[in-house]
Amino acid sequence: MFRRILIANRGEIACRVIRTARRLGIAAVAVHSDADAAALHVRMADAAYAIGPAPPRESYLRIDAIIDAARRAGAEAIHPGYGFLSENADFAEACAAAGIVFIGPPPSAIRAMGSKSAAKALMERAGVPLVPGYHGEDQDAAHLAAEAAATGFPVLIKASAGGGGRGMRVVADAAAFPEALAAAQREASAAFGDDRVLVEKYLARPRHIEIQVFADSHGNTVSLFERDCSIQRRHQKVVEEAPAPGLDAAERAAMGEAAVAAARAVGYVGAGTVEFIAEHGRFYFMEMNTRLQVEHPVTECVTGLDLVEWQLRVAAGEALPAAPVAPQGHAIEVRICAEDPARDFLPATGTILHLREPEGARIDTGVRQGDAITPYYDSMIAKLIVHGADRAEALRRLDTALGGYEIAGPATNLGLLRRIISHPDFAAGGVDTGFIATRAATLLAPEEAPADWLLAAAALHLLAAARAATDADPWSAADSWRVNAEPYQDLHFRLPAGDAITLRIHPQGAGARLDLPTGSAEAHLHDGALTLGAVSRRAKILRQGQMLTILLDGVPHRLQIEDPLVPPEGAAAGGARIASPIPARVTRVLVAVGDRVEAGAPLLVLEAMKMELTLRAPAAGTVAAMHAPLGTLVDEGKELIVLTPD
Repeated sequence: MFRRILIANRGEIACRVIRTARRLGIAAVAVHSDADAAALHVRMADAAYAIGPAPPRESYLRIDAIIDAARRAGAEAIHPGYGFLSENADFAEACAAAGIVFIGPPPSAIRAMGSKSAAKALMERAGVPLVPGYHGEDQDAAHLAAEAAATGFPVLIKASAGGGGRGMRVVADAAAFPEALAAAQREASAAFGDDRVLVEKYLARPRHIEIQVFADSHGNTVSLFERDCSIQRRHQKVVEEAPAPGLDAAERAAMGEAAVAAARAVGYVGAGTVEFIAEHGRFYFMEMNTRLQVEHPVTECVTGLDLVEWQLRVAAGEALPAAPVAPQGHAIEVRICAEDPARDFLPATGTILHLREPEGARIDTGVRQGDAITPYYDSMIAKLIVHGADRAEALRRLDTALGGYEIAGPATNLGLLRRIISHPDFAAGGVDTGFIATRAATLLAPEEAPADWLLAAAALHLLAAARAATDADPWSAADSWRVNAEPYQDLHFRLPAGDAITLRIHPQGAGARLDLPTGSAEAHLHDGALTLGAVSRRAKILRQGQMLTILLDGVPHRLQIEDPLVPPEGAAAGGARIASPIPARVTRVLVAVGDRVEAGAPLLVLEAMKMELTLRAPAAGTVAAMHAPLGTLVDEGKELIVLTPD
């Protein structure tokens, strides 16, 4: 077994590998970009090496920097995690050339299966059913458009070299194909360093089922059963479970046999996942991921195995255990991501102001309270995994765990996850890749903010702060004292929906009487409990500048403190003010000052968390000002373009 390994990754997976290495008595070395210098995986490791600036191309995708760090650290092997260089055959070869073991499959297997196009060609020769489409080498835009037309719209453009939904676009018709192709190629190049794509028929509502395979260097290859990963947004997985609910036994066996055959066909070694899409009783090969998957914990839960340990042992030359493995119970994983589902899953950034993890669930994470979610990397904050004797028990445990998970700061998808698992169709096992999209009206609705409770929490928080300031310096008190009248003070807020409201507070002893929109009520805030009238709820209030984050029963809501003497930001600006909806980098500028544009015309392209966002003209007009040069890093709310409407 190895004495010292380097982990060529960051965040949650780096922490995950470190935990297993430590249990096995193996020293773990971390690498980090400048943005991750204080990250959790760096703090957990036995040693850490800086490898470059924040952008992945300048750090986590730099083969030379990672090999150099491994040499300096005296690492015998490198674990690539997932993403970044995990499916890069050149990296595996560079490890071998440096005398370092690559904890993964041989380069030949990565090349055969790491390219979606090459993998489909291999499976086609092996007789595995494929989705109709084009996976050839000719990447000319006109040729790809012709192949898309021959396949029949709608089609799916997919990055040939990558995964995780990056470099992927659904295209409804020929007119939309050129722009979608260009965007997919840019995204693929940025994420994987390879802009090649394939085109295939888009199946609207299939199931996404994958088989976990494992092989050693002694000729043994096994299937560790399936996972259902059908619940997705933007072609990225949100909920995964094992076993797949309602899967026919014959179909399960056929997919398992096909997955093992695929691994053997390329001389596979290590952990891999063969992915299929299934519809109307038929299944089609989609791709093979030549690495550990994000969702591997559900397989670990039902098998009782540590797949990272298996990776390390196989890479060290050991054989797979001879005893057969039988699945037990049911496991479900949800991905907690920094994004806003109500705003088309816009990535979110910012400091984690508050974090409370529930007991009784497995949490795989790479962040702590106080850490910053940056725009440079994936939006996933944590994975929450539960295991039960059956699916019903696993769902009950998941519901409890999600109710106990609290996070405040950047927007997250926690509300969406709660609504998914409580939906009757999900409970019945009725899952497919269109699950979220076809139920968007209920699943993606913004969290309903209880106005009276938010206002009460905010008012009492400000009252407590004012009392504390008065106790410290009585002469600077700005309180609610009135001449010959009951004390009161007017407070001004802006609700999450955008409504401005004035609240009158009458301090009374330890609490106050509040004139709320629904009437007057007594309120108290003490030791984490907010009492309004005769009802109490768990509450925590955090303040950043004029923004309050209020957690009611663990659910975060935002409330703005307003100063009536200060005009709203941008109120005096002329024309249409187009601002960045997220912190991001400007990757394309499509217009110039003086250009006239039509409503809906693309103006510029932003990139955050490896995803692209195109900003479009809200109305026809002329570009009056530009404040976003190419390559600029912009904050959320930063004015980028001023448009003078026609």
